[in-house]
Amino acid sequence: MTFPGHIRKPNKRAFPVESPLMPQIPRGNFLHLQEEKQRLQLKKFLLHRMFLVAELTANTGKKDIADYYEQMFQSILKHHLEETVTGFLLVYPTSILHILESSSGTLYRILLDYLSHQKSETEFFIQGMRIIIVSHNIPTRLFMQWHISVIKVPVMYLDDVTQTQSVEEVITEFLTQTHKLALHLLKTVKVGAKGPGDNLHQLAPELLIPEQIIKYLYKSEEFMDPETFINTYNKPIHVTLDSEVIWPAPTYF
Repeated sequence: MTFPGHIRKPNKRAFPVESPLMPQIPRGNFLHLQEEKQRLQLKKFLLHRMFLVAELTANTGKKDIADYYEQMFQSILKHHLEETVTGFLLVYPTSILHILESSSGTLYRILLDYLSHQKSETEFFIQGMRIIIVSHNIPTRLFMQWHISVIKVPVMYLDDVTQTQSVEEVITEFLTQTHKLALHLLKTVKVGAKGPGDNLHQLAPELLIPEQIIKYLYKSEEFMDPETFINTYNKPIHVTLDSEVIWPAPTYF
């Protein structure tokens, strides 16, 4: 006599199926957000703007300065394709004001080139360079190309504001005037032109930064020199703590 085997009832419990109507939360990070912004704006790299001031040695001509920077820019372009440099260089009788716009890698190489010349040459014609400010991830350029202009006629100033104002007030005036000058050049200099030439002291004398302010800034210890900036730039972000190299490893509760 045979007994029918026990027939197991099928399990009617179904695996949970994700509802197509359930909202999906996109997961990303800040880097992806920045890359997406650059893609939408058709940019291949983040754009930065750097303000530099420095002292010039005696008998330094415009051609010497222009040739130095143009050759350096061409050399850097071989390693950083399409990362062109735009900006403006004002050459005073004994000092310079330089505004540069490009990628971080290009600006880094510009500072490295200055340091290499300063260390290898007995008297490089650019001395005492100071980095006043670096504006990161700027939305657009203020300059369409790189220009150089010489302030031929020294302008006499009745009041030396550096004697009565604080560093914060001097730097505020400096940045305000430089941005006004940049906006003026953006409106007046056509794309492809050689620039305003060497008569800015006649076209827009009220927008020029007094040379006494330039001298005050490159002599000030509050601002970084290129060597300090490069060392800080190369310093690792993740620092190994003493507790991470001892044994046994500490236990945290």
